[in-house]
Amino acid sequence: MPVILTETAAREIKTIIGQQELDAEKVRLRVGVKGGGCSGFSYLLDLTEAQKETDEVFDQHGIKLVCDPKSYLYLNGTTIDFKDEIMGRGFVFQNPNASSSCGCGSSFSV
Repeated sequence: MPVILTETAAREIKTIIGQQELDAEKVRLRVGVKGGGCSGFSYLLDLTEAQKETDEVFDQHGIKLVCDPKSYLYLNGTTIDFKDEIMGRGFVFQNPNASSSCGCGSSFSV
């Protein structure tokens, strides 16, 4: 199953690309995980033009997502959404592989 980017999240990524005056044809959204955070792993989002041969690549709502194979093991089937609410705004991860996540939603454990 791919990493899923909602339309709301894709619109926000496109807004950020425009604000940073990046080349929308070349830029990729790198999705990954790194060790750390209050639950063991932290989510990583980065706009980049770099893409490796080994990366998993997804095209959703006009955004090209890239994910390294190691991160993909943890993110397979994850939905990335964007929330803009009174209590805050930001990207939200719904990860079916996580056995638990922290209160802020930016880290998880498996």
